Amino acid sequence: MRIDILTCQPELLESPFAHSIVKRAQDKGLAEIHLHQLRDRAINKHGQIDDYVFGGGAGMVLRVEPIASWIDELQAQRTYDAIIYVTPDGETLRQPLANKLSLLHNVIILCGHYKGVDQRIRDHYVTHEISVGDFVLSGGELAAAILVDAVVRLLPGVLGNEESALSDSFQDDLLAPPVYTRPAEWRGRAVPEILLSGNTPKIEEWRHEQALARTEAHRPDLLGLK
Repeated sequence: MRIDILTCQPELLESPFAHSIVKRAQDKGLAEIHLHQLRDRAINKHGQIDDYVFGGGAGMVLRVEPIASWIDELQAQRTYDAIIYVTPDGETLRQPLANKLSLLHNVIILCGHYKGVDQRIRDHYVTHEISVGDFVLSGGELAAAILVDAVVRLLPGVLGNEESALSDSFQDDLLAPPVYTRPAEWRGRAVPEILLSGNTPKIEEWRHEQALARTEAHRPDLLGLK
């Protein structure tokens, strides 16, 4: 998968992509991530990429020219399956959406800043608008990092155990059950005996029951109970 990210603060993304699972995916050649500085396409020698809001109001808006210039150049080189704008008013990122995006090959992610981007960019280029939650960040970079991590870890061959991602929270609309490791007893607290029994069908039944209970307690909306 190739991911091109348009941003005015690429430094915020360098560290998240240089470690852990995302780095492993790049080292294996399973993911290719390119950061593109919007200021490289500034409209003047001062590095301007934003301007005042038409009609008045506080804040600045990213102009169309720097963004369009980058997208036009990238699209001339290859076909993109999606152009994603990360924005608080987009579709909330959930596991099913991450699963679908992981099947794509070439993706552009646009990071907003200030009050966002000129609407004409959204109308003309953007195919997906995605939010990581009902809150506002200073820019789209951290949201882009979350999106990339959620998608890249699903690519075949990235995780050491291919079944690991399938047992994550939200994959079956349930939260993951409790997990334990050694020691079997710690400060008087013992691991549930069923997990030490070696009875796989009973263990899976227990895990499903625990997942249901945890989901009902913490995210009843996933079960349609809210």
